[in-house]
Amino acid sequence: MKKVTILLITILFITTGCTKSFIDSESEKQYTKNILCQPTTEEVKQVYINNEEETDVDITKLSTCEDFKITDGGYEGLWTSIFVKPLAWLIINLGKIVKNYGIAIMLLGIILRLILLPMSKKTMAMNENMKKAKPELDKLEKKYRNKTDQQSMMMKSQEMMLIYKKYNISPVSSCLIAFIQLPILFAFLEAIQRVPVIFEEKLWIFHLGTTPWEGISSGNYYYIIILLLILITTYLSFSNMNNISMDEMQAKQMNIMNKFMVGFIAIMSFGLPTALAFYWIVSSGFAVVQNIIQKKIANK
Repeated sequence: MKKVTILLITILFITTGCTKSFIDSESEKQYTKNILCQPTTEEVKQVYINNEEETDVDITKLSTCEDFKITDGGYEGLWTSIFVKPLAWLIINLGKIVKNYGIAIMLLGIILRLILLPMSKKTMAMNENMKKAKPELDKLEKKYRNKTDQQSMMMKSQEMMLIYKKYNISPVSSCLIAFIQLPILFAFLEAIQRVPVIFEEKLWIFHLGTTPWEGISSGNYYYIIILLLILITTYLSFSNMNNISMDEMQAKQMNIMNKFMVGFIAIMSFGLPTALAFYWIVSSGFAVVQNIIQKKIANK
């Protein structure tokens, strides 16, 4: 399982694109170099005009964000062409409908969760099968409790796989949704940073392009709300995994992994745009509600 996780994360980082940035000498603010469309405010347009040599971007040749097409800018590699540009186009067009790009990002988070719903149902069914298999897994754990030699460990693994096969359990499938969400999360991040109309806008009192750290450092302590919501929804979504019946060793590994992931996401959220935070909060919150409903249905 660990090897599969490391392999998938490595492939993800190799295939993902890169958002380039520069510092405006006058305002000392950071901006994205490789934007996909024109900035909307005159102030930001002037920043790109003043820094044209450094950015190597002529904004007059870019389309406006409202007129952005997936094919704009030509081919930039598989990652940008398949994930980033289509997602940017979706956010822009949905934002035009709902009149706010922050709300558009949250709606897309819910839509993606609905698309993944069939897979979630299969995962829930597998969890129910795990409950049925738990008595046999507990016996197996007791059988090999004090045996640490290599042959015993191999026999234990073989017997465990037979139990999994008997109850139609796939240990990897419980992590599939998390793996699918990883590239989507990175694509959201890059789309937000490369589309000026997104990072220039606000939702309520929050600037979509501002990170919680930047907000708090500027004295806007209400950005702490974003951090708390990320922590709460992430913790609840991962804690649902602890309710899955599994053997003692797997339970310990899952508990360690969950704590690591919650802590890692909490720390990372300080430096991520608020727009991405809204996506994560809504997506994780939806997952929590979905799991509660599915468990009630399963119990009936």
